[in-house]
Amino acid sequence: MKNNINFLDLGLQPLANNYLKKNQLNRKEKKYRLKIGINIGTKLVSINQPISSKLMFNNKYPYRSSMSKTMLKSFQNLAVLINKKFKPKKILEIGSNDGSFIKNFSKKKVIGIEPCSNVEKITKKKGFNTYPLYWNLKTAKKLLIKEGKVDLIYSANTISHIENLDEVFRSIDIILNDNGILIIEDPSLLECLKKNTYDQFYNEHIYVFSLIGLENVLKKHNFEIFHIQTLEIHGGSNRYFIKKRINKKKISSSVKDQKKKEMKYGINKISTYRKFAKRVKLSKKKLKKIFLKIILNDNKIIGYGVTAKSTTILNYCKIGNDLVSYFIDTTKAKQNKYTPGTKIPIFKYPGFIEKDIDFVFLGAWNFKKEIFKKEKNFIKRGGKFIIHTPTPKIL
Repeated sequence: MKNNINFLDLGLQPLANNYLKKNQLNRKEKKYRLKIGINIGTKLVSINQPISSKLMFNNKYPYRSSMSKTMLKSFQNLAVLINKKFKPKKILEIGSNDGSFIKNFSKKKVIGIEPCSNVEKITKKKGFNTYPLYWNLKTAKKLLIKEGKVDLIYSANTISHIENLDEVFRSIDIILNDNGILIIEDPSLLECLKKNTYDQFYNEHIYVFSLIGLENVLKKHNFEIFHIQTLEIHGGSNRYFIKKRINKKKISSSVKDQKKKEMKYGINKISTYRKFAKRVKLSKKKLKKIFLKIILNDNKIIGYGVTAKSTTILNYCKIGNDLVSYFIDTTKAKQNKYTPGTKIPIFKYPGFIEKDIDFVFLGAWNFKKEIFKKEKNFIKRGGKFIIHTPTPKIL
């Protein structure tokens, strides 16, 4: 991207959610160079080579937000807050996936936008008003004619997937009432740097937002952040509450507090990112060493929760089916396939970790609490989890 100073190179990576069928194992996979940089003007951190949306978000998209109890609970709690605090008559969700958020509202109240038609159909079949479209000016203008303006727009882990942020916010401005509220949540750049979670970077995560970077984009479109909630979800996320400048709603101290934290950490300094890159290289060496030591001692390692994040780790650290026997996962669309790039088989989650397993690599580390609760018998019998954040270790 223009005006970017690159600070991290995660090597050649496949498309993170492009799980392979058996008959595709010998075919050449599409790969791209995953370099990450910071824009010297806006302070936005982004990947250097965005991939076409149509290649990433299509009718075979495997991610389902309903597969996580943590996500479902978070959406329920937010829905209660929205109804209590903002009382919107009409809500639009950008990136509605399988309807895990909008199902918390009356069907008359909500509109969903989801470009992956296979998951959009799930919500439509349940009677919700959804459109299989990408979020852009054309979509916003179409909705304005068909649905009219909305009081609240919500988007979780989607805005950071869209390259043209100026078009994103111009489109939102068109359809959001002047006194309306925009709520977006995405992984926190500050937490990513602090916890060394370099796997937040993959082809779909074009950006990882800081408050400072996001504010610089929003002010061009006369939007401002008036409140921030910090969340544990996805290893540390920010939920931004945003309004149009003409809306006189007061700006809470949470915004000032978050900015202070980011400035103190050095979010606006290139030296911060160069130090991060050094820690990432060290993390790679440590993680590979852990895997090799376990295998040399004739122990078996499996993976738990094959995620887009784990694609980055496995390919960057060159951890393949020689080190990980297989992954288990609850998502049907991933089962009986193979991990992108590293070609590790993925099997159906049997409801527990089998007795012949001693070590489990936690691909879905961001749902660690939920997983540990589910796998208490594995932990009781002495089973160990391998995790890469904040530093690679055996738990």
